[in-house]
Amino acid sequence: MRKWFAAAFGLLLVGWPSSPVAATAPTPQNLFVVSAGRKIAVHVYSGRSPVIVLDAGGGLDSSYWSDLAPQLAKITGSEVITYDRPGMGASDEAPGAWNVVAARNDLARVLERLHATHRVILVSHSLAGEIAVYLVEQHPGWFASGVLVDANVPDFFTDQLIATEAQALAPEIAAARSGPQTKAARQLVAVADSFVATSKAFHRQAWPGSVPVVVIVSEKTPFDDLAAARAWKDAHAAFAAREPNRTLVLAAGSSHDVAHDRPDVIVTAVSEAVSAARKTR
Repeated sequence: MRKWFAAAFGLLLVGWPSSPVAATAPTPQNLFVVSAGRKIAVHVYSGRSPVIVLDAGGGLDSSYWSDLAPQLAKITGSEVITYDRPGMGASDEAPGAWNVVAARNDLARVLERLHATHRVILVSHSLAGEIAVYLVEQHPGWFASGVLVDANVPDFFTDQLIATEAQALAPEIAAARSGPQTKAARQLVAVADSFVATSKAFHRQAWPGSVPVVVIVSEKTPFDDLAAARAWKDAHAAFAAREPNRTLVLAAGSSHDVAHDRPDVIVTAVSEAVSAARKTR
């Protein structure tokens, strides 16, 4: 599989090892929220405001945050929400091509159902960056701030990159269609089916200037190709520089998997966002 597509979209087709969580760490309440007729599995660590929402990259479910979620709940005292997008984890299947607007609506429904629509801190990894931009653009008043974790940002998806990668990915996608149909593989095909149209539309979106955001970019990036790696870093730098309330943070030594390579970077960014939100309640 072409590495940049798997990593830049969070389509990591192997399970991540999970380190033991201390016995004193909080445990979540598990429930389902219905959106567009599908059941979405949601996990809630109880706590106070502001609420922290963790959204994993494509091909990943809420277990991606199994170490960080209880850690953030314990450190900040905040309510922490994770969930499985349709087609992943314990949620219902989602047939057809990847639809970022539907994904945005699903997360909005989860937050509405949990009454988490005020001073939310949205933490989004990889492909979930697209959901974050669309959701914060639609409901800027819901969010105290965002933390983008080596996430997709609109600046990266130029017409040239989209065309080049769509052509290069064709053989890998054909192989995925004929290979074992795991949940992650099905999402790979779903994302590929709408890649060109979705990426072009995403390139035109904008994060609202009223909502602060920390932009974490990995040092190693999702790419082996030097030009693509530079484009990834430049896109994040340009996105962060667009407003004075945006901060660019380099996760030194980290791969695209910042949550496991440099969880401290995420913990610091989220903890600071929580402190800022509590000062402005």
